[in-house]
Amino acid sequence: MSSSEPPMYTNTPLALIPTPKFETGKDDPFTIEASHMALSHNAFIRGFNSIYQQAPRVWQPADKTDFVGYCLAWVECVATHHHYEETEFFPNLDRAAGRDGLMDGAVHEHEAFQGGLERFRSYLADKGAAFSAAELLAIMDDSKRPLHSHLKAEPPAILALAKYNTPERPIDILGIANAAASLAGLMFNTLPVFFLNMETVEFEGGMWHGVFPPLKGAARTVMNKGMPVWHSGRWRFVSCTADGTVKRLAV
Repeated sequence: MSSSEPPMYTNTPLALIPTPKFETGKDDPFTIEASHMALSHNAFIRGFNSIYQQAPRVWQPADKTDFVGYCLAWVECVATHHHYEETEFFPNLDRAAGRDGLMDGAVHEHEAFQGGLERFRSYLADKGAAFSAAELLAIMDDSKRPLHSHLKAEPPAILALAKYNTPERPIDILGIANAAASLAGLMFNTLPVFFLNMETVEFEGGMWHGVFPPLKGAARTVMNKGMPVWHSGRWRFVSCTADGTVKRLAV
């Protein structure tokens, strides 16, 4: 690597989460949904890490403007994910199981870091390209522990719901998750944060490459290469290529 090239992205300061399928080899619906949740959370983690690593390196005004756009897209993607969980996914799980509050623990975990995410959003919305890297990292440091704790805890909580799945009251966990996950309205503004922070070539031996996200052919091309044409400047700060490999930092 020449001295002028930016370093490679690394999985720091937040560590990635293993999937239950990789750890156990099981492929029942609850293991699969918990694994999909872990993979989704890893995309959020890589987004966090890519912001954390690049914030001190962004100096040019045009770069800072694009970077702020990327940061705001990341926080919006994370917030939307948790909103859909609380308004669609979790209530539908309760209805399917005939119980209340099955995922109340996750909701309380959301509350523990939501304030930090709002401070992150408000700070960047207020400062824009005049943000201070030191101030931004301090905000991220305040929320990184409760955020990471939640991202690690939720996949096992999903897996534990299998005990409520009975012949008398079956829970279609995959169907419920698919019905609840509607992010189409955020397509051009935020979804590249999700799809382009998804390293699949090496993670867990490549077992998820071409499997998750569950898109094939033209749909995958549109999501990974077509959508990022809009606001292309901000998406250069993602951690991965469209083909699912880790890349160098943008600056």
